[in-house]
Amino acid sequence: MGKTKKKKPSGGDYGFNRQASFRYELLDRLECGIVLSGTEVKALRTVGCQMGDAYVDIRRDELWLHNLRIDPYAPAAMNNHQPDRTRKLLAHRREIDKLVGQAQQQGLTLVATRVYPKGRRIKVEIALARGKNVADKRQDIKQRDMNREMQRAVREANR
Repeated sequence: MGKTKKKKPSGGDYGFNRQASFRYELLDRLECGIVLSGTEVKALRTVGCQMGDAYVDIRRDELWLHNLRIDPYAPAAMNNHQPDRTRKLLAHRREIDKLVGQAQQQGLTLVATRVYPKGRRIKVEIALARGKNVADKRQDIKQRDMNREMQRAVREANR
């Protein structure tokens, strides 16, 4: 078998965290800028990124993105970036203060949900999230299956 191409996220996104909505209840979303080097930007535009367990940490009143993997840009050879380095996120001071207050007070976490272009810039959407327990996950799966069955029944009735 030949090599398979990496599936790029749809809708113009460079990366999308599908597990975030399954593992967490997403409460509040915020759009942030991200500090990238030149080869990271080129690699994002050609290959995309992997957001497996991407999360945001707050250190010294700054937002830092962890576990975002941007594969090396092949034509850059020696002058490439480190794929798994932590990256700084850019947001207004009042937005950061609001997130810090909510995350510490209510025991919530910050999760990166998607990376996408906006004009010439690259933005990261982060969400304030509360972890789901097993019962909530089962309920979501049951609801999704019921919706799928209803869609099938409607499709069969319209034939």
